[in-house]
Amino acid sequence: MSKRVLVVDDAAFMRMMIKNILTKNGYEVVGEAANGREAVELYQQLKPDVVTMDITMPEVDGIEGVKAIKAVDPNAKIVMVSAMGQQAMVMEAIQAGAKDFIVKPFQQERILQALERVLARDD
Repeated sequence: MSKRVLVVDDAAFMRMMIKNILTKNGYEVVGEAANGREAVELYQQLKPDVVTMDITMPEVDGIEGVKAIKAVDPNAKIVMVSAMGQQAMVMEAIQAGAKDFIVKPFQQERILQALERVLARDD
């Protein structure tokens, strides 16, 4: 049974890149969102197994998105995707409940590793 993923990033090409990597490797991308507000709505509708969440987005950023999803589902599994130099924001996201993070530009292996690790955990 393939794991269901919600991909959240304001850049369409970035969502496409992540989606391609995941679908090639047996994941099912069930939805895409361009900001944290859309992410929360789609999370509630789609109930994905894991979310990849960009940090810097318009309207509602990734950190607020994590907090909102965690408020809806404390067991949500979220992996942050951040650009270089956003360590402080990554720490804030982890404190808000994110389980791991990937730094852009990323390698395909890193994404798969992060998702496998997060999905394997029961906390």
